[in-house]
Amino acid sequence: MKLLIKSAHILYPGSDFHQTKADVLIENGLVSAIANSLSADDAEIIDAEGSYLSPGFFDLNCSIGEPGLETKEDLNTGLQAAAAGGFTGLALMPDTQPPIHSKTEVEYLINKTKGNLVQVYPLGAISYQREGKDMAEMYDMYLSGAKAFTDGDKPVKDAGLMERALLYAKGFNALVFSYPEDVAIAGKAKVHEGAVSTLLGMKGIPSLAEELMIARDLYLAEYTEAPIHFSTVSTARSVELIRDAKAKGLKVTCDVAAHHLVLTDEALLGFDSQYKVKPPLRTQTDVDALLQGLKDGAIDAIVSQHTPHEVEFKDVEFEIAAFGIIGLQTALPLAIRAGLPPELIIEKMAVNPRKILNVEQPALAEGQAANFVLFNSDAGWIFDKQSNRSKSSNSPFFNQNLKGRVLLTFNNSQLQKN
Repeated sequence: MKLLIKSAHILYPGSDFHQTKADVLIENGLVSAIANSLSADDAEIIDAEGSYLSPGFFDLNCSIGEPGLETKEDLNTGLQAAAAGGFTGLALMPDTQPPIHSKTEVEYLINKTKGNLVQVYPLGAISYQREGKDMAEMYDMYLSGAKAFTDGDKPVKDAGLMERALLYAKGFNALVFSYPEDVAIAGKAKVHEGAVSTLLGMKGIPSLAEELMIARDLYLAEYTEAPIHFSTVSTARSVELIRDAKAKGLKVTCDVAAHHLVLTDEALLGFDSQYKVKPPLRTQTDVDALLQGLKDGAIDAIVSQHTPHEVEFKDVEFEIAAFGIIGLQTALPLAIRAGLPPELIIEKMAVNPRKILNVEQPALAEGQAANFVLFNSDAGWIFDKQSNRSKSSNSPFFNQNLKGRVLLTFNNSQLQKN
């Protein structure tokens, strides 16, 4: 394959051509030339005028049903949706059936996806069956390729188990993810506790439920001197706690879901279950704090929190609907809608996620394997049945005109054009 990308705005940190306009020639999966003006016989030419070429995005929070829940999403459709969203790397949550709690499941995911355009990095469960009781086979999973450990959307309620997990993972330089929610305080509520929940007559999940767990796990990380990563922070106080912990020198990182940057709990006024997510949609004050946290470095990454569901799990009464939306193809448009500049989006969606997971950064240089996404931040497209690559369609952004279009994604000598 020979591909010539013309007049791209290069945003590729670490490259000699970063923040320049250039042509890029790809041959047999490698970058063969980068210059102000290139020509090549028999090459497929892509006009990239007005578009950005950056490292392929990397998602730290993606759920795909396989193994066991393929009716929600299988690896084939999930990776197609990821490539369509500009992702060349995915950290897969362990919330499958069976969970990713032994080397068998880790090896299955790695072998099943080997050589794909989108590289898969399984996250192993902290506890057996994600039950929060007994520690899973973390070291065996690490040796088989698990990059970090988390119980996914289930918080580790037992502080002693979390402490042991942090100490154990620290011994072989692995990372523990924390999903911060105190279930005793969150209870069975479905929405954020505040004026909107009162208006709707629904019991709410207070911000305190998230913030207490963050405070607890920060103390544990400080005590064990172990690194920790918080998944999908959503409140202003959470951002403050993590910012303060970083100032103290703790080895802490965190991410935010893209939809939490543009939606507030006011979206729930119509009782539309497509807006039912966890953590729940918060207030505008929280959204503003999340955006500030991205800008000042308190928040390290933006994730899709891709959570596919069959229609019968979402097209029901709000109270019994499942939490979550699909997000792989909408993460970039939502980051753009939030007003983030392309340079910051690339830092939070391509560079920092790889740093957090200790994955090698791709390089844009002659002779290096090509790994990139080409996107236009101003181009519009409609997210609908025709453009959706996921097996599921649970998204509040379905049938909307979105701004921020991925033109093509390239990795492992494979190209996907949208």
